[in-house]
Amino acid sequence: MRPARRKDMAKRAVSEGLLSIRAACVAFTISQTCYRYEPKLAYENAIIADWLERLTKAQKTWGFKLCFLYLRNVKGFGWNHKRVYRIYCELDLNLRIKPRRRLKRERPDALAVPEVINEVWSMDFMHAYLSDGRSFRTFNVIDDFNREGLAIDVDISLPALRVIRSLNQIIEWRGKPKAIRCDNGPEYISHVLAEWAEKHSIILMFIQPGNPQQNAYVERYNRTVRYDWLNQHIFASIEAAKLSATKWLWTYNNDRPNMAIGGITPAQKLERHMKHAA
Repeated sequence: MRPARRKDMAKRAVSEGLLSIRAACVAFTISQTCYRYEPKLAYENAIIADWLERLTKAQKTWGFKLCFLYLRNVKGFGWNHKRVYRIYCELDLNLRIKPRRRLKRERPDALAVPEVINEVWSMDFMHAYLSDGRSFRTFNVIDDFNREGLAIDVDISLPALRVIRSLNQIIEWRGKPKAIRCDNGPEYISHVLAEWAEKHSIILMFIQPGNPQQNAYVERYNRTVRYDWLNQHIFASIEAAKLSATKWLWTYNNDRPNMAIGGITPAQKLERHMKHAA
């Protein structure tokens, strides 16, 4: 039995008048110092617990590590991770994830990490369904440098012309990339997109067919989009999905710590890069 539990039992025995403090300490094998000790920072535990409860309620898919990184890197609290984890476990907030059997595959070569923004973007499509059973698509674009989500375009159909329109809208506020990585989908290999890329001096980097690991940055992003956003909602209309996508993308870029870039948010990494460049 843990000392904290024995201490509680001793205090209960004393409060009920069954034993003296000295007798209770002997009976439950704790020192009188332990019995009388009161944590100096106990009041902060309630604050930590409140933050964790509100955070896990708002972000149902976040585990301990994301919660801790959010409190440390986004909100600026200096609480020790062991302390936060102890309270996290006491509140029984642990995510229960069923382990999956993984096939052993050859480890692919690591993708090069861009050193500046707009060096390489990655783009890909995803599928989902509305509440009435209709299928819709999302067009996802990220900057490989800071894993920032640049766009989630949502519609029933997203042909090559719509892809170009989305990319032009991003370029208006973000600037032009040197290259864009994508798979071999029909929207990407069309002559329309090729002509657009040539006109803007943008290199289209096509991955090998059947090798999605070569587009790992956006594939990992897609997993987060699916798990953190799409699986948490049932949309009645395309308009509702578009509005929700805009809100989630802001949260992803500004509030959600990304472990691939050191536990900070994409917005924080971009801010640090801009300060360093200046």
